[in-house]
This record gives sequence, C-alpha cells and structure tokens, in this order.
Amino acid sequence: MTLSNKGIAAVMQSLRKAHIVTDRDKVFEKQLSRKFKLGDDGELTHEPVRVTAGTETSGIAFIEGSGGGKTTAILEVLRNFAPLEHNPETNAPRYLHVKVESPATLRSLGVDVLKKLGLDTVADRARVYEIWDMVRHRLKKAGVTLLWIDEAHDMFKSASGAETENMFKMLKGLMQGECPVVLVLSGTERLSKITSIDPQVNRRFTKIRPAPMAFGVDNARIKGLIQGYSNKAGLQVAIDDDAINRLIYGSRYRFGRCVVCIIEAIECALYDGATTLEVKHFEDAWGAREGCSIDQNVFTASDWMAIELEDQGEEISAMPVVKKKIKRKKAA
Repeated sequence: MTLSNKGIAAVMQSLRKAHIVTDRDKVFEKQLSRKFKLGDDGELTHEPVRVTAGTETSGIAFIEGSGGGKTTAILEVLRNFAPLEHNPETNAPRYLHVKVESPATLRSLGVDVLKKLGLDTVADRARVYEIWDMVRHRLKKAGVTLLWIDEAHDMFKSASGAETENMFKMLKGLMQGECPVVLVLSGTERLSKITSIDPQVNRRFTKIRPAPMAFGVDNARIKGLIQGYSNKAGLQVAIDDDAINRLIYGSRYRFGRCVVCIIEAIECALYDGATTLEVKHFEDAWGAREGCSIDQNVFTASDWMAIELEDQGEEISAMPVVKKKIKRKKAA
C-alpha cells in the first residue's frame, strides 16, 4: 500500500526518533558511573568522586570523527542517567549541555554557558575571569554537577598560544574548588591532540574512542539495522554484502552517518511507492546528500573504493589492510 506524504512523514519521524544502543553508549555509561559517589544505600548519587586527595574531580573525553554518533550517544545516556536526570529543587537536570560555537574564545564560551544557566546578558566590561567566576557560581546554584562541552575541539584555535593556555586553566578550574563538576568533552581527533599537550589536563580525562566500522566485522549488524528500520517502514529488503560494504565506505566508516543513509534510503523507497528497499534507493539517498555525479556515487561505481570522499578523515586513511580484504564485484 502506497503511503501518503503525511504517512511517510510520520514513518520518518518515528525512524529518526529511534535510538540504537551501541557499544559507545555502554562504554560511556560505564565510565560516567565511575565519576559519581555511591550513597549509603549503594546507589549512585549526583556527587562527583574526588581524586588527588579529594581536591578535584575527573572527566571524560569522548573522541570520534564527525558523524560517528557520539553526541547522540552522550545525550541518550545522560537523559537516562538517574543521578543527574532531575534536580527537585530546580526541576531541571543536574547536567548542562553546551555546544561550542566556532570560532570560540574563552569569553564567548563563558557567555554561552551563562546563557544556558539563565543569564542572558553579560556586561561588556566584565572581565574573562569574572565571567568564569559567575559560571562556577551559577553551576553551584543550579545544582549542576556535570558540564558537557560538545564540539570541544573548537575551543582551541591552535595548539599553542595564550588563549589555549587559558582554556586549559579554565578546564582545570572547573574541576577544582569548593563545588567542582565532572567535565565531559566531546569532539574530533583534534581534541585529543590538543588536550594531550597539557599533561595536567590530559591525566584528568578518561578517553573513549569508538572503533570505526570495518568490512566483515560490522556487516551483520548493519544488515540487521537495515532490516529493523525497513520492518518499521513496512518494506522488504533486497540488500547484499556488497551494498553494505559500499554503505560502510560511503559513511566514512562512521556509524552515525551509516544510520542517516539507511533512513534516507528508506525515505526514497517510500516516496517511490516501492515495497522493497533496494540498492538504487541508497544510490539516490547518498547521491542527493553528497551532490555527486553518478560515476562518483559509491553505490553505482565499479571501483567505488577509488572514489575520494570529502571529510573522509583519518578513519579511511588508516585502514589499508581492511581494504585489501574486500571482494569487489566485476563490472557488468
């Protein structure tokens, strides 16, 4: 039965709302649990564990390429993390999510955090250290014990300089003092390279680096994902391992991008009035998002691994051994 546009929109909304729990969710939740104290009843509290003779907290650095799915994973875990999901005194969560707007300065980041904490206007004459004093005061007043800075690599314009040094000092300051917070930083590999410059900052963070998808290793999981989404959309599936390998490559080996492509291929199938999800729907979805010609589409080209992808990052360039294991279809 062909769905109306309204029916297709409802299906797509349902698919996009669905969250797939992955190893990244489980690893993050495990590390998050270790950052908070146990109460007398053995249950986790919102009070951070203090290390270094009780003088400071520790944090988590979640490092993954763009489109990997880290932001979604962190958001879902925090939303369902009982010690932080609700503060009865403020009727708000005990965590705060701030996304870095590029280009960022220490001042602009502090102002953004204050806006999230309900202070919309900061005097132009306010000095940077005064802004961050206000941040710490407001975090304490709001009962926030975890601050998540998303796209954290954009806090650093370069790997050196006074601004970067001051950013390091700010990070350390948030994790020290009378009411320190657990700090979560999420960003690309550049975040790891920059924070590792300062040993004092680097040692304070547990690192999470989800492995990129790999041919053969993830095929069954991706096939199951395609089948599950297609079942929700009322579609049959006609996708083989060759198409899944192309999907993994076209997604830059990143899970989040893979999910987006699957959902958009299903959307193409529904608008075509198809009853079966086929490779041509992935071709249409991927081609539309990439804006590429047909000979540069990974779902149509015979030598698809020779196609150079924008924003392919370090995941692809670091996988020459895996590439050799792929059995490509011969050109028709």
